[in-house]
Amino acid sequence: MTITAASMQKDVYKEFHSRAYHPEVTEVYANFTSRSGKLSNVANNDKVAFVGLQYFIKSYLQEEWQDFFAADKHTAVANHRRIMTAMLGYPVDVGYLEALHDLGYLPLRIKALPEGTLVPYQVPPITVVNTKPGFEWLTNMIETVLSCENWPIQTSATTSVAYLKVFREFAQQTGLPQEIVPFQGHDFSFRGMFGKHAAAMSGFGHLASGLVGTDTIPAVLFAEKYYGADVDKELVGCSVDATEHSVTCSWIQEGEIEFFQYLMREQSPTGILSVVSDTWDFWKLVTEYLPALKAEIMARDGTVVIRPDSGDPVKILTGYCVSPVSEYSELVDSQQQAQEMAMTDGFEAYRWQGNYYSVEPHPTLLQECEVKGLIECLWDTFGGTVTDKGFKLLDEHIGAIYGDAITLERQRQILQRLMDKGFASKVVLGIGSYSYQYVTRDTHGSAVKATSVVKNNQRVAIFKEPKTDSKKRSAKGLLKVERVNGELICKDNVTEEEEKQGLLEVVFEDGQLLKETTLSEIRALISAQIS
Repeated sequence: MTITAASMQKDVYKEFHSRAYHPEVTEVYANFTSRSGKLSNVANNDKVAFVGLQYFIKSYLQEEWQDFFAADKHTAVANHRRIMTAMLGYPVDVGYLEALHDLGYLPLRIKALPEGTLVPYQVPPITVVNTKPGFEWLTNMIETVLSCENWPIQTSATTSVAYLKVFREFAQQTGLPQEIVPFQGHDFSFRGMFGKHAAAMSGFGHLASGLVGTDTIPAVLFAEKYYGADVDKELVGCSVDATEHSVTCSWIQEGEIEFFQYLMREQSPTGILSVVSDTWDFWKLVTEYLPALKAEIMARDGTVVIRPDSGDPVKILTGYCVSPVSEYSELVDSQQQAQEMAMTDGFEAYRWQGNYYSVEPHPTLLQECEVKGLIECLWDTFGGTVTDKGFKLLDEHIGAIYGDAITLERQRQILQRLMDKGFASKVVLGIGSYSYQYVTRDTHGSAVKATSVVKNNQRVAIFKEPKTDSKKRSAKGLLKVERVNGELICKDNVTEEEEKQGLLEVVFEDGQLLKETTLSEIRALISAQIS
């Protein structure tokens, strides 16, 4: 559902503000800033990926407000008057909106850093100010929707950048070709998001980082509509032929070998084919069916990707961390003692009387393939090459993806454990709604705050400094962003002349988008900052 009502995209209480500002105030100046990483979903995070403003300008400040200005004045304000009067319980005066309609455009100036900038906490990437007296209420009227439409995209982009940095790190260490990295993080979040629009916004944040794997089609549509992307001319986002459990289950009578053969021979004879593989017995598929299919897989022009979808992803992909004690029965008298020793030493599995057992939550008999994990099993069957860094790289005809429950912590664990076992980081990991939606505006402390007004023709610095919460202290006065020793900093309470300088550039003024960027430019900027 899309609701177009430009003047009502705000909190109700802001309806009162056009009358509540001091009568001599003619200008309000505000900023959007991510204030703190205390609650960040990215460990030790110090910067936020600034992405999403151009979408906000095009979709809200231009497209949605165009409907307001295109209508006749009575029609433009009638529904606003009706709804606000009902909600507030008294006849609402819409004279301020009628004056705006008479003016014919939004008298706002927005300055910003380039989208794609990794912005330190406490540094504002956006400032907003009204350009005409009499419309001072407009600056903070848009606060709610400015915040609502911007913090999710930049939060998803920041999360995606964190995944990308880890993939790059392990590719560098293990010799995985860097050109593979953009395909290693795949957006599977669509079904778990707060609606299709949230999926498009967050999905664009994923793409903006430089990761290109996605199953969120609306994110690609978003990139084309708002950020100059063109799938006919560039790689915006991509996916592959892939199955799901319902498809596999339709072959319940024929079995999985026949299923694989049908897909490879008749439906996807070339390219990448991803097959969900844990519908029934995952380890039987890995140790019996795949070896039986080896010749056909190796002869196929493309890559068959094995996709487990249940269990602990770290152990499924990398196996168990096994005690180096070759046989505990030679050291202790009981399995309970062996269990306790292995657990105390920090191992996940141990060998007792010729068999492997997991240590928790209780001793469970393990198959050798479980101990090895999927990547090592695929190596045993299909082999591969060795990178220039000395790590095993799976043959190009076979691969693995795990698309469920991959947090940033698990991502690092998986890649580290593969490296510790001597494998290059050739694996695709799905990033879902847990990573992209288990966040709030507080994740990076993102907020819009007014810091300066013109009152009785005099510039006045304003600020909030609650004695009950010093962390909510705002900046003061006009702001200037500059780079010192390679890092962005914010200077507050600067002069009007100083405010005109610095790195914040005018991108929108009086209804016009003055500076436009593209997805490719955003990706290039982010890449340059994390190289």
